Amino acid sequence: MYREQIKVLDCTIRDGGLINNHYFTDEFVREIYKALSASGLDYMEMGYRNSRELFPPADYGAWKYCDDDKIREVTDGIDSDIKLSIMVDAHRVKEQQFAPVDESPIDMIRVATYVKDMDKAIALVRRCHDLGYETTVNVMAISKEIDPDLVEALDQLAKCPVDVVYVVDSFGALYCEQVEYLVKLYRYHLSDNKEVGIHCHNNQQLAYANTIEGIIHDANYVDGSLFGIGRGPGNCCLELLIGFLKNPKFKLSPILKVIEEQLLPMRNEIEWGYILPYMVTGILNEHPRSAIKMRQTDQKDKYAEFYEEMRDVAG
Repeated sequence: MYREQIKVLDCTIRDGGLINNHYFTDEFVREIYKALSASGLDYMEMGYRNSRELFPPADYGAWKYCDDDKIREVTDGIDSDIKLSIMVDAHRVKEQQFAPVDESPIDMIRVATYVKDMDKAIALVRRCHDLGYETTVNVMAISKEIDPDLVEALDQLAKCPVDVVYVVDSFGALYCEQVEYLVKLYRYHLSDNKEVGIHCHNNQQLAYANTIEGIIHDANYVDGSLFGIGRGPGNCCLELLIGFLKNPKFKLSPILKVIEEQLLPMRNEIEWGYILPYMVTGILNEHPRSAIKMRQTDQKDKYAEFYEEMRDVAG
């Protein structure tokens, strides 16, 4: 499956931070950075550039904000060719500031948006593009959108300077046929100089398979996380993805080593990965927040009851 155009982005700190309010130690983030750099990965996502007004610092760790100086604290002095990215929610932009790219450790800004907020996303893309950053638009909750609205959004994106547009299976609800359809739809409506990306969640244990399906149909930007860490069921496992891709520049050993040393101890303290309540929200195409809430109660293993309750909610 070697294809030179394929770029791999690790979202361990950003997506994984959704399970612990981004309270990662500097040492943990540094070790992840060193391992991903040694593995030859293309991009590492450091977290969010979120608003302190909307997300009070008393409740969140540093990687909820990803200040340039904080990123430098953990990356300076380490020999690396990996590019760094951050994510910004288009509908939550307040006082966030962005320096010109040549004054920042960041290379790429990823804009997360719903179709209904596409105008806000495009405005933010233009702002970041003018500062010299690579940009992506990650269209969230794609499994809930209807074609006319999505096509209108894609036609808008085709006219803006964004570099990559992502299919994001936020609810882990998609099957391979839908991934094929969406990637081809993106390809058809976006101009030839834009790439398509794929970001999958693992509610139905399909994140890896659906990522491969996206690759087959020319999605050249693909996301994964170490040991699949991420909110709820997590994401496509980076180690599986690197094992699948045949690019000789990628090295699997540093990834396996950092999982052994950093992720396994964390997995004993924080829950993520395939669990039946997340399967339920996935097959019903619902946000995992209800399953996350259920797993924090003494009824956390009442799977049949939860399924019946969610069926009523989904109608």
